[in-house]
Amino acid sequence: MQVFRGFHHAALAPACALTIGNFDGVHRGHQAMLALLRSEAQHRGLPATVLTFEPHPRDYFAALSGKPELAPSRIATLRDKLSELERCGVDQVVILPFDQALALLSPDAFVRQVIEGGLHARYVLVGDDFRFGAKRAGDYAMLDAAGQASGFDVARMLSYEVHGERVSSSVVREALTAGDMARVATLLGRPYTVSGHVVHGAKLGRSLDCRTLNVRFGHDKPATSGIFVVRTHGLAGQALEGVASLGVRPTVEDAGRVLLEVHCFDWPAELGSEGGYGKIVRVELLHKLRDEARYDGLDALQAAIHKDIADAKAFFQAQHRQTSRDRI
Repeated sequence: MQVFRGFHHAALAPACALTIGNFDGVHRGHQAMLALLRSEAQHRGLPATVLTFEPHPRDYFAALSGKPELAPSRIATLRDKLSELERCGVDQVVILPFDQALALLSPDAFVRQVIEGGLHARYVLVGDDFRFGAKRAGDYAMLDAAGQASGFDVARMLSYEVHGERVSSSVVREALTAGDMARVATLLGRPYTVSGHVVHGAKLGRSLDCRTLNVRFGHDKPATSGIFVVRTHGLAGQALEGVASLGVRPTVEDAGRVLLEVHCFDWPAELGSEGGYGKIVRVELLHKLRDEARYDGLDALQAAIHKDIADAKAFFQAQHRQTSRDRI
């Protein structure tokens, strides 16, 4: 999959089958749309292309109004979004910076400058609630009329439902906020995952008898936080069970940066004590144990960590017993 920042690149295909959106989380509704896009693209001999935005348009307008609290929480980092888009068979992703110039484009100008002039779309697939252009004035009917006038096909996909519930990024955020990781996995079609490079931290975990891997989330407003039972991929030949904290570490740091700290129960001996740094890991958050908390001193924090480890191990033991019963 090729990724382009803007559409002024010689390597960008001269024509494409296109869908447009933020695709935060790449949930099952997104996946269904991308499967249809890929099918239509193959039928036409065109690359399946996603146009997305960074920052999220609502981030931009929240900052513009001086009310950052109105910005949506982020389900996935850009890295994880791109990884899932690639897994769904997308050929090209074009990332446009959502700025004042883009925000002020009228619907007609957006069609002319972006869809036609920038991406040379021959087929455009959108959701049933798709809006575009300044003040969200453009809708499906307007886009369809523009396609008929300019010679590109336009199609609309209806809402995707799971167990009678419409799947959307907002619904996924609600489930993440509630810590209902089983529901999140149902909506995403996979466990909720955070990935990134393992970076050096303060190494406080060593003094607390709980060595951790540190992974930056890359956005200051994650859709969930707390202490989780996790499974980590990318360190050894098999996934490693463990426990993790996703948040701002209120007991030991007030910087506000979001960090995923992962403690693996069984550290691979072949890595040595420093062998995790620089690796790209993928951490599945399987079950939420509790919210983040501020403790009065490191002794209280250490006691809480050890209880979290015991609770996470109990979760996996129960899961393994259930798997064994299912096999009998």
